[in-house]
Amino acid sequence: MDREIDQVFRRKQIARRLVAGVLSVSVLTVIFIFGPGWIKPAISRNRIRTAKVESGPIESAITASGTVVPEFEQVLSSPLDARVVKILKSPGAVLAKGDPILTLDVSQAVLSLDKINQQIETKQNQQAKVKLDLESTLNGLQSQTEIKTLEYKSLKAATARNRELFRQGLLSEDKLREVELNEEKAALELKKLEADRRTAQESTGTQLEGLALEMKTLEKERDEAKRQLELATTKSDRNGVLTWVVTEEGATVPRGTVIARIADLNSFRVEATVSDVHANHLSAGMPVSVKINDDELKGSITGIDPTIRNGVITVRVGLDDKSSALLKSNLRVDVLIATDRRDKVLRIKKGPFANAEGARDVFVIRGDTAVKTPVKLGIASFDFYEIVQGLLEGDEVIISDMTDYQHLKEVKIK
Repeated sequence: MDREIDQVFRRKQIARRLVAGVLSVSVLTVIFIFGPGWIKPAISRNRIRTAKVESGPIESAITASGTVVPEFEQVLSSPLDARVVKILKSPGAVLAKGDPILTLDVSQAVLSLDKINQQIETKQNQQAKVKLDLESTLNGLQSQTEIKTLEYKSLKAATARNRELFRQGLLSEDKLREVELNEEKAALELKKLEADRRTAQESTGTQLEGLALEMKTLEKERDEAKRQLELATTKSDRNGVLTWVVTEEGATVPRGTVIARIADLNSFRVEATVSDVHANHLSAGMPVSVKINDDELKGSITGIDPTIRNGVITVRVGLDDKSSALLKSNLRVDVLIATDRRDKVLRIKKGPFANAEGARDVFVIRGDTAVKTPVKLGIASFDFYEIVQGLLEGDEVIISDMTDYQHLKEVKIK
């Protein structure tokens, strides 16, 4: 048979149910109020890099990749078709002016020089023979002229006597005419001898001039052959370092082939490659900064290669300090070509948070929270971005990559 529930027990059960309900509501209320704060995304300060907005100058720069090269490099070419007999110096060797680098087989050049010398001797003999022939001809003509002069004088005297006899009636007119004709004939023969003498002199002079020109040409060829023989020892014409040389003894090198390179390692420049999209922004004289680790060297553009190869332009950079101890041949460096400069702007250090100018969102640290803030970036240098709007001097900005948090308005900093 059923019994009525004890009232004390019933009141205890009702009290328990009320307490459980109140606790549940309280817990839900706390979670609703404080839960969002408890589950807010957070990031450790040790995992981020920050930078403060500061005031200072900034240069808009084109970034290029560069290589340090000697400012002066002598290229030695083979002066003739030859064979490498012996390599005397190896790459890296320090050279003094006049040091031989390698030896070439010059037997063919020696034969050519001997042949030219023989031709010169032949021409010299021809000159001597022509002079002797002229002298002999002139001597013969001189003798004939002297004889003919005496004959002419004799005939002239005879003509004068016969004219006197003709006036006295002691000589016929025909006989006088014959004597006068003999005198005229002697005079013409004397003139002919004098003309022959002048012709012989002029002809011989022309012949000697021709031989002299041939001699001059041969002498030039001989001097060039001698010069090539001297060059065949491939001597350095300056102090420097041998950067490259033909590697194989016995190899045949045609005339004009590069056989060695000598660099002056006391003076350097930089050759930089730039994307052709910047072609219209480049000009000679633009200031340049060359980054070598944490150091920086100043310079300017001295020349631009007009040819575009594989989408890049080669730019030659002259350095203010060409002999800096930081410079090493073939060293890879970062090159910054300044295209614009602003003396006093708000700027912030570059980092993965941005990769170009324009509008973007960044996270600014406010106490223990990073607040997403829209900003506008201006020109960029190698180290800084210009802040056009959105930030104030002294603002601390996260410059690490925050791509994973771009959907959030705030991020807690632990």
